[in-house]
Parts: sequence; structure tokens; C-alpha cells
Amino acid sequence: MLLNWTVMILYNYFSAMFVGPGYVPLGWTPEKSQDCMYLQYCKVCQSYKAPRSHHCRKCNRCVMKMDHHCPWINNCCGYQNHASFTLFLLLAPLGCIHASFIFIMTMYTQLYNRISFGWSSVKIDMSAAKRDPRPIIPFGLSAFAASLFALGLALGTTIAVGMLFIIQMKVILTNKTSIESWIEEKAKDRIQYYQTGETFIFPYDMGSKWKNFRQVFTWSGIPEGDGLDWPVRDGCHQYSLTIEQLKQKADKRVRSVRYRAVEDYSGVCCPVTKGVKTFFTTPCTEEPRIALSKGDLILATRGLKHWMYGEKILISAADGGIRERGWFPRKCVEKCQYDSETDQPVDGEKKSK
Repeated sequence: MLLNWTVMILYNYFSAMFVGPGYVPLGWTPEKSQDCMYLQYCKVCQSYKAPRSHHCRKCNRCVMKMDHHCPWINNCCGYQNHASFTLFLLLAPLGCIHASFIFIMTMYTQLYNRISFGWSSVKIDMSAAKRDPRPIIPFGLSAFAASLFALGLALGTTIAVGMLFIIQMKVILTNKTSIESWIEEKAKDRIQYYQTGETFIFPYDMGSKWKNFRQVFTWSGIPEGDGLDWPVRDGCHQYSLTIEQLKQKADKRVRSVRYRAVEDYSGVCCPVTKGVKTFFTTPCTEEPRIALSKGDLILATRGLKHWMYGEKILISAADGGIRERGWFPRKCVEKCQYDSETDQPVDGEKKSK
């Protein structure tokens, strides 16, 4: 049974790793040229982002139906390997539960056979068993310590990986990805903020958990579709989600605030010279940090108490045209009072003498 668990776990693990998520072809454009207005354009891949696809900074490609980039498989979880990745998350806890049962029963029986009760004390002799014959494999103090350590690993893996499996199953049964769940939440926030009265309906939910399940898990092991076109529910069309993404992108530009760097920042994860609070409240995320030089302009889109996230504004073509986005300490920047090009107040602030 343990060998069976091991083979199935490793098979799905390496399938998720080497099969990969599937990438949008470089230079891809929709069949109808007028549909380009509903899609975002990726400058890195020189192609339009197909519905449900997102650009991964780690893979440096646009990934079909991207869920997230997993460091444990050193690849993205997406259209082609979503089923293998989820099966790995299911089989690993099941195998660990089986191993935990073996460890617990082994330690219980061995300790029970080595325990002796006195009038005023209980003694455990790890040198030899008191009742049953010695086991085929000697069980001494070192074996007990190793079994206890392995039990801790097995239980920890069961809890941690089991929770990830539950999270994945929740999004699969609604035919979403982790990124699309986040987009849906932001859509609700946008509608509530502007009081537009519109209703956002997630277009890819088939209305049945079984139908949503079959979008990922098939008997052949090959997911349905081609990763570029997707079936949608009644009342929606193929670009309902991408149109919402464009609205959110435009809203982010409206809400963004311009800042100017007043201190240099090297881009390290936990800067020591920027204060104790900045050091200990560094964002726990895989998103990058951006190095700043005094005088740089940054368009901030979101922030924490001691950190901000934004994009460096490119002033000249010598910057290479590459977007630099990431976190930086709030202490290193100050809000721009005026637009340097138009000499007008920025963000509705009044000009004062």
C-alpha cells in the first residue's frame, strides 16, 4: 500500500511539473480582429491574452487558465496540469494518513511491550521487549525518535497539503481559478464603489458542480477544450471576464497616485536602514521589490502601512520600455503635489503658494 501511494503521488507530481500548464502561443490573436478590443495585450509575449490567461513573471509566458505559480513544482498550475496538481494534493495527505497510522500503532505496541508497572513508578525499558519476542527490525531509542519525527512530518503534511486541496476543490467546483476568484471580488468592490447598478455574473460557471468538475477531470486525463475558447453560461459571452478586467485596469489607473522617490532604495526584501517597522512588516508575497533612486517617479496603486506597490514611470526610451512593478518602502517616497509636465495639481489637490 505504501508503494502504491508513493507511485501515484510521484506520478501526479511529476506530471504537474513536466506537462506544464499550457502556454498561449507567441503572437496569438483572436480569429476576429474586432475582438482585440476586448483583450489585453502582452508586450513580453507580443500577443493578446486569451480569455482566462495571465502572464506569469516567473515563467515569462502567458499561461492558459492560470491558477497560480507553484514553487514546489517549479511551474504554473493551469489548463493542462490542474487535474494532476489537484490529484497530487489529494493523494499526498491520504498517503500520509496511512503512514501516520502505521507510526502510531508501531510506537504504541513497542512501548506497551517495554513498559513495566511498579507500586510507585512506571518504567520503560527500550533495550528489549518484556512480553512479545523481539521484532524483525530492532526498535530502540533511535528508532522511536525517528518514528516520532516522521509522524510529525506526516501529520504536518496532511494538514498543510489537505487545506490546499480543499481550496483547490472549492474553485474547481465553481469552475474558477484562484486569480478569477480575486477578479470577481474586485468586480463587486468596483460596482459598490461607483454605484453603477450593474451585476457581474461569472461567465464560466456551468451551474452544476458536476459539469464544473468535468471541465478539469476527464477519463482520458486530457482537459476539455483547447485552453483558448471556453463554454460560457447563458447571458454571457466569451469576453465577459476580459471586459471586466479592462474596467478594473482603467479603474486602477484612475485611483493610482503619483509619488516621487526622496531616498534611494536598493530593492532588498527586508531593508535594515529604513526603520524597524519597515523591516518587520515587509509584505509576505512573491511579488518583487523595485529599486528606487532619488527623483524617480512611481505610480502607486495599493499600499500597506509601511509599504506601497506601484509601477516606476519611464521617463525616457533609454529605460528599455520594460515595466518595473513591485513593492517599495513608504518612507522612501513622498506624494507629488504637481504634475511636472503640465505644472498642474495632481489628484485634485489645490495649488498653494
